[in-house]
Amino acid sequence: MKKIGKEPAIPEIRPGQSIELLKELHILTRDGRLNQDTRRKLKQVYHLYQFIEPLLAEVAAAGRGLTLVDHGAGKSYLGFILYDLFCKTQGEGEIFGVESRGELVEKSRELAQRLGFERMAFAALTVEEAMDSPRLPPRVDIVTALHACNTATDDAIRFALAREARHIVLVPCCQAEVAASLRRHKAAALAATPLSELWRHAIHTREFGSHVTNVLRCLLLEAHGYRVTVTELVGWEHSMKNELIVASRHGPGRPSARQRAARIVEALGLADLAPRFLY
Repeated sequence: MKKIGKEPAIPEIRPGQSIELLKELHILTRDGRLNQDTRRKLKQVYHLYQFIEPLLAEVAAAGRGLTLVDHGAGKSYLGFILYDLFCKTQGEGEIFGVESRGELVEKSRELAQRLGFERMAFAALTVEEAMDSPRLPPRVDIVTALHACNTATDDAIRFALAREARHIVLVPCCQAEVAASLRRHKAAALAATPLSELWRHAIHTREFGSHVTNVLRCLLLEAHGYRVTVTELVGWEHSMKNELIVASRHGPGRPSARQRAARIVEALGLADLAPRFLY
């Protein structure tokens, strides 16, 4: 294991943060400095962390250990940051990165070993494969999915519901499925209601479809007993894929949420997608 060096005297960097990790994530330059671009990246990291840290702390305070699964992990940017800022200092918590691209999984394993992040593990699986994989724990406290493309976000929700996750953190990306269904049924919708003007033009179909997708996801989570908060991850000047959905298990499911979702599906002619949003 390579020993992590002392952090440079940079006020923005928190005590104990891994300088090697920050360089690997291109938050610090190779010579260990911040420039204007990397300073903005670091600010975004802290902004994301402030949403997730209270969830980690709540689970850890319960005294039963902490297990987090990050779906569509990519280079495991999120997992490494959470481990470095929370799990490392707390001395507890396991983080599993799930990513279908084997080469990225191998790189993440190598980096975790080099940093001494012993309670991080990585699996080369699709979210679908992860549903029943013995390589992941049967109980999961927190499920995250940042920029998991199209239906991968929905698969991450299914995984979280199956494992009865206490918290779910999502930043959806590239929601194309609902937009495709809206396009297929556009002629019938135009004949049925003037509201179809909301998605008549192609660009509106894409954006409206994205919005409807996330609305239905939120209703699904509420139907399963989660309290849902929707906010923005970073300023719109940084990314248009900016919607942050945080769901926390609160109590029994709400049938009224499922009923509202069913009415939306019916009104928009999305019956072919009902199994994805109404279970």
